Amino acid sequence: MTQAREWRKSSYSGATEDDNCVEVSVALDALVRDSKNPSGGVLTFGSTAWKNFIESR
Repeated sequence: MTQAREWRKSSYSGATEDDNCVEVSVALDALVRDSKNPSGGVLTFGSTAWKNFIESR
């Protein structure tokens, strides 16, 4: 990831630091990461896959 991306915490994440939390960055694709380990692994979803995921909730 060479470009700067804006990340936001999932609305389903808990309010304390001990809670499991994910963050998402949506641009042409969607990136998902663990908010406790932002430099760790990232899941990448294409725009169609992300749209299908969001609409399936």
